Amino acid sequence: MIINTGGRTDTVHYYSKWLLKRFEEGYVLSRNPLFPNKVTRYELTPETVDCVVFCSKNYRLILPDLHKITDRFNTYFHYTITAYGKDIEPGVPTA
Repeated sequence: MIINTGGRTDTVHYYSKWLLKRFEEGYVLSRNPLFPNKVTRYELTPETVDCVVFCSKNYRLILPDLHKITDRFNTYFHYTITAYGKDIEPGVPTA
């Protein structure tokens, strides 16, 4: 199974503590956006996860603790760079 951490939002930037806690506890619950009553539990263990894909524009908050995930799982990092200014993307760091 491949876990994509940025499919719906920039989880790494906005929810780093939550993401680290999910991997620490070994599972995550995900609500289906089309069928809100359907909640799926995914096991976050090296036996069930083939790769963790990180998609973010700002890894700064998670960097000190990222090893807690990368030490246990295969990882892939996607870093998005755009030409948009603060008027369109106010939360993206400049440097």
